[in-house]
Amino acid sequence: MGFNVFNGSLIAEEIAYGCTGVMTALEASGLGQTPVLLAGNDAQKKKYLGRLVEEPLVAAYGVTEPGAGSDVSGIKTRAVKKGDEYILNGQKMWITNGGVANWYFVLARTDPDPKAPQSKAFTGFIVEREWEGVTPGRKELNMGQKCSDTRGITFEDVRIPKENVLIGEGAGFKIAMMTFDKTRPPVAAGATGLAQRCLDEASKYSIERKTFGVPIAHHQAVAFILADMAVGVDTARLAWMRSAWETDRGIKNTLTASIAKCYAADVANKCATDAVQVFGGNGFNSDYPVEKLMRDAKIYQIYEGTAQIQRMIISRVIIDRAKTLQ
Repeated sequence: MGFNVFNGSLIAEEIAYGCTGVMTALEASGLGQTPVLLAGNDAQKKKYLGRLVEEPLVAAYGVTEPGAGSDVSGIKTRAVKKGDEYILNGQKMWITNGGVANWYFVLARTDPDPKAPQSKAFTGFIVEREWEGVTPGRKELNMGQKCSDTRGITFEDVRIPKENVLIGEGAGFKIAMMTFDKTRPPVAAGATGLAQRCLDEASKYSIERKTFGVPIAHHQAVAFILADMAVGVDTARLAWMRSAWETDRGIKNTLTASIAKCYAADVANKCATDAVQVFGGNGFNSDYPVEKLMRDAKIYQIYEGTAQIQRMIISRVIIDRAKTLQ
């Protein structure tokens, strides 16, 4: 089919235009699958990716914990090797598709030494939801994107066969970071889709609503808001397109993926705020579409790496590049 990150991101933007909650549910399954695509052996790919094709099933990405989101080193979920198995104990939080996924990618600490470097301390596992000891929590009542299933997952003495280790012990952190380079472009595309929807809703309303005898679009104050929204949407789209194009061609895209994710998330939130402003009092009411868009937008600055984490990544790459210029 020639399906790649760029094509997937195009689809993500269009779906997000309609509903970002639906898009997040679909993208989260891709997030769970990507570690297996990147690091799984043939048997793992056939077993776990194959079943997602054969049946209407989804996957999930289990990294975040109650005390460890941006700070991966704070992960407390532990996997201890016993014979040909690993015994998994711990809790994950804010796992999209947590209650409906058929299996999870789970990042767990396998090196008990708290001083062990991240590059060696964690291991990636494929964990099936139906295994004994795996317990999804209640669906969280989030501010926005309500159709997305977000839950905590508890693991209590879960027995994982060694065949479900990705690459090998200690490779988990590398796999998790490689995954984000692939999945941040479609997340940025989703944010762009929401921003485009905000622009379209605000534009339509601005030519229908009249003040002082003319449509509010004719007032410079409103016209400039729409113009700034359009600049943001187009620039965000170009940002995710560049990053997706790079990763599809094997070009390291860590910098552009973070730029796209960071910028598109900020644009989505600004466009949502501006759309509500254009609608005035009506924008604050649930009978109109933009209040939902505003609630849905916020998570883009939080999940798959906060806006602040993206800026940290961007600055690190810039500093590393600067050292080569000396």
